[in-house]
Amino acid sequence: MTIKTLFAKESNPRRGLLTVEKLAMGYLLLTLLLMLFTYTKLHNPESMLFGRVRIVAMTFALWLVYRMHPCRLTRFARIGAQMALLSWWYPDTYEFNRMFPNLDHIFATWEQQLFGFQPSLVFYTAFSHPVVSELMDLGYASYFPMIAIVTLYHFFWKYEEFNRATFVIMASFFTYYILYIAIPVAGPQYYYHAVGLDAIAHGTFPNVADWFATHQESLPSPGCTDGFFHQMVVNAHNAGERPTAAFPSSHVGVSTILMLLVWHAGNRRLLLFLAPFYVLLCLSTVYIYAHYAIDVLGGWISAIMFFYAFYYLYPYVKD
Repeated sequence: MTIKTLFAKESNPRRGLLTVEKLAMGYLLLTLLLMLFTYTKLHNPESMLFGRVRIVAMTFALWLVYRMHPCRLTRFARIGAQMALLSWWYPDTYEFNRMFPNLDHIFATWEQQLFGFQPSLVFYTAFSHPVVSELMDLGYASYFPMIAIVTLYHFFWKYEEFNRATFVIMASFFTYYILYIAIPVAGPQYYYHAVGLDAIAHGTFPNVADWFATHQESLPSPGCTDGFFHQMVVNAHNAGERPTAAFPSSHVGVSTILMLLVWHAGNRRLLLFLAPFYVLLCLSTVYIYAHYAIDVLGGWISAIMFFYAFYYLYPYVKD
């Protein structure tokens, strides 16, 4: 793709919202409706409402820019902006699900029944070498770069599939966010800290009810504290992590969907390049206490369902 191609005017520019913008506005309206029914129970309703107003304003502004010069670059700006906002929508799920009783005791119990122990508690202890630790943190930190690489690959080398690929990614994200609102599971890093590691090690999983409505303390991320990638994971956690979004794992789910998109695009080299990061990412979610092993299984199953559902839905909703 050349610079000239980026700025060349589209022969048939889109008049209204793009498909991913419709997805974002649909999710915005859905959560806005939920806000109206739960307004008095929400902790930060004004901030949540103002954030949605800004998203609508940004979407409208980028639409105007595109209408002034409809080309691949301005189209990419519209889609890229909505994808960038996924990191804003993520902690927003916490504002909703902390109104509901926590379910971690159920998931920790299932974990114990399925494996006979807590994989999140054992994994790091068994493989605590600094090299292993850094590899795991590298895998976890690869999440957003993987999204960017697959998105940019489709934009520059598979443009005919770009809109479809971003639709699959965005639709999957918003579906995960809806699940996180409906299934309030915080994950080991929060639940283990709330009840104590001794209780967890002895197979005791008490119901913490609404504890996470007012508490966001978590276990420190395990690993080599001086490690470069460990610091990246810690900084990312401090910036936007909340006691939410444990089941199913969107890290595992979305990264699996990315691999399926590359596989479907037929790029074997890119698939092989991403494969080690994908494997490390899936393992790291349990290693750093972010997820139960059940969450990983849920991520794999949901990813396959979402990929095929949204991939084949796209022709019916495309721009």
